[in-house]
Amino acid sequence: MALRKLALAGLLLGALGWWYSPYSPRTPDAPAPAAGSDPGCPLPPGIAPGGLPLQTEVPRGVGPFRLEDGALTPLAGFRIEARVLAREDYSIGREAAFSPTDLALGWARMREDEVLARLDISQSSRWYRYRWQGDPPLPAQEIVRSSANMHMIPSTPGVARALRDVRRDDTVRIDGWLVQVDAPDGWRWRSSLTREDSGNGACELVYVCALRVVP
Repeated sequence: MALRKLALAGLLLGALGWWYSPYSPRTPDAPAPAAGSDPGCPLPPGIAPGGLPLQTEVPRGVGPFRLEDGALTPLAGFRIEARVLAREDYSIGREAAFSPTDLALGWARMREDEVLARLDISQSSRWYRYRWQGDPPLPAQEIVRSSANMHMIPSTPGVARALRDVRRDDTVRIDGWLVQVDAPDGWRWRSSLTREDSGNGACELVYVCALRVVP
């Protein structure tokens, strides 16, 4: 009987892990708009990026985007085309009400197979981590400048479905806004506004207007 209970518990945990994994058919919901509000998500200004992320000023009249659980204040327009180094989905924690998925993204030389083959990359607890054996494949500061963990806030169910289908090693194009989240009780979550930082507070918080995988 004890073995049977253990087996059933194992099956249940496995099913839950699969359901909340990127391979599940479940699509996490986009955050619901505030009652009577249509927050929208206008595309940011600027030309499509080539090899580097593009950050632009917020035009007058854009935002805040009002959601059921809080307001998103745009801090900068943001466009990026980058390689997915890793992804992690979240369903627990206050942040998950806004951002169900983190993407660790790499650009410039952090897109190259020869570089990534020498790095052990992982994600957990809203962090992105990398390790290497021997000498690093790139100077450490170049790794910092050319990769980041980004918290994705899907603006619509369509964006949420596109985000669900993103896989490691895909190249993605993302258009949206770097934002600050403010909840009615004073809780706050703010995006980094530079690609030069690392550690606590260095992640980008992206309200995603459009996302697609680039062939």
